[in-house]
Amino acid sequence: MVFVELERVQGDYGFRAKDAAGHTLQTDTSPENGGADFGLRPMQTLLMALGGCSGIDIVAILKKQRQQIENFTMKINGEREVDKIPSLWKTVHVDFYLSGDIDTDKATKACSLSIEKYCSVAETLRRAGAAVTWQVHVNEKR
Repeated sequence: MVFVELERVQGDYGFRAKDAAGHTLQTDTSPENGGADFGLRPMQTLLMALGGCSGIDIVAILKKQRQQIENFTMKINGEREVDKIPSLWKTVHVDFYLSGDIDTDKATKACSLSIEKYCSVAETLRRAGAAVTWQVHVNEKR
């Protein structure tokens, strides 16, 4: 079983979340919604969780294939439903930027396996109705 604890610590909406190991994350709502910009928006953390979950998968897969990752960055964009409560993610797009001694086909396959098969966060988003898309960039200048 997973355990997390949240405590309101800043203004009306600023919470600090803590897991059983003591790792923390701060959340808040936007100033226009009464927040104090104390931390991340909860829906942003879901996109970050997607990146973290998928990133772990991809690195593990590429390490098994003896690919040498020098740098790995993700940019994640999402669009939420308009005028709906709750307002879920409608579309989410991930750009994976990898550099190093990496075969592009292996990187593409690793990203596909993560997003389409292994990443629990991606599957959670899809089950909630989001279209999750992605693109791989290997050793490209940005």
